[in-house]
Amino acid sequence: MDMDKTNVIVREGFLVKRGHLVHNWKARWFVLMPDKLLYYKYDGSKRDSCQRGTILLKDCVITCPFLEYENRPLVIKLQTKNGVDHYLETCSREERDDWAADITAAVDKLRTAEDRKVTNQQAPAGSHLRDINLSKVLDSMYDVHSGIKMSNHVEQGCTYSNCFSGSAVVDWLVFMQLTLTRTEAMTLASALLEEGFLRTVGLRSVEALRTAGLGQQFMDDSTALYSFSDSLKKRGSVKTESSVSAVELSGKVIKRGYLLKQGHRRKNWKVRLFVLRSEPAFIHYYDPTKDDISPVGGFSLRGCLVSSLDDNGVPSGVKGKIQGNLFIIITQSDTRYFIQAPTHQMKMDWIDAIRELT
Repeated sequence: MDMDKTNVIVREGFLVKRGHLVHNWKARWFVLMPDKLLYYKYDGSKRDSCQRGTILLKDCVITCPFLEYENRPLVIKLQTKNGVDHYLETCSREERDDWAADITAAVDKLRTAEDRKVTNQQAPAGSHLRDINLSKVLDSMYDVHSGIKMSNHVEQGCTYSNCFSGSAVVDWLVFMQLTLTRTEAMTLASALLEEGFLRTVGLRSVEALRTAGLGQQFMDDSTALYSFSDSLKKRGSVKTESSVSAVELSGKVIKRGYLLKQGHRRKNWKVRLFVLRSEPAFIHYYDPTKDDISPVGGFSLRGCLVSSLDDNGVPSGVKGKIQGNLFIIITQSDTRYFIQAPTHQMKMDWIDAIRELT
C-alpha cells in the first residue's frame, strides 16, 4: 500500500516559538512533514489535537544560526514565501543544527530542477578565507551593537566574566557570513587566536591550544571559553570568583533536552529545559520561554534514585492528563520529581544517563 508522502513524519519534538502578535516565547510540539511544519499546543501533559499553525516550506528561507536575540543563541529563523518570519528555538546546538538540516533538506526537495540549477550557479565556489582581513574581522566581533556578546561563564567552580564560548564564536562567524561553514569558522577563529587577537580562558581552551594541530586550535564547543586579547581594555578584564551556584553549574554538560515536569505545588505539567551535568553531578531545569542562564530549580544527584513508571494507569502522586513515558527521580531528601519524556526512547536515554551519575 502506497502511503501519501506528505503524511510522512520526518521529525517531531518540542521547540520554543516566538508569537506573531505578542512577541512572547512558548513551547510548542512541532511535526516536520515533507512539505510543511505543523505545531500544536500541549494541554497539561497531552498534545492538543487542535493544530495551532502550519508553516508551508516551499520557497522558505532558513537562517541558522540566527543570533539577533540576546541570550537566545539556539534560534532558527524561517521566512516563508509570503515573507512571514517564524523564530524557533531548540534545546541544544546539536538539535538546532539537526532541525535546520532536516528543514533545509525538505525545502530543497520542494524546489524544481530549474530552481536547483540557479541555486547551484549562484553558490560560491571554494574557500574564500585567504581574502579575509583578520583586523576587520576583529573590529566586527568587537562592535558594541552587532559584535559577539560577552557574558559570564562557569568552568570548574570558577565564574569567568567578559568572555564567550567557542561555539558562540563559530555561530557568529557563520551568521555574519564571514565563513560559509562551521569548519571554515574554526579555521578563521584559530587564525585569530594565533595572531593574538583572541585568547584562551579557563582550562578547556588552554588544553585544546596546547594539543591541537595547526589551524584547528580553536574549539567549536560551548564549554571552551575565549575572550579578546588583553590589549583591548575597554570591555574589562576577565576575573574569577567562586560561589556555591557556580560549583553546581560548573560540571560538564552530559545531556540537554525538553521534558515535561509536574509542579510540586499546583501539580500542573510544564515544559522545562533539563540540563544534566557531571563532576559534580547535578540536574538543573530552566523555563525555556525565558533563558538557559538562570535555572528555576535543580538538585544534586548524589544518593538519588531514578526509575521508570508504568504507563498503565496513573501512579500515586501524579495529577492531570498523562501521555505516558513517565519516570521519577527521588532525591536523597525524599523530594519526588515526576517527569514525562516525549518518547519512550528519550525516557530510557535520560534514565540511563542519570543512573550513570548516581
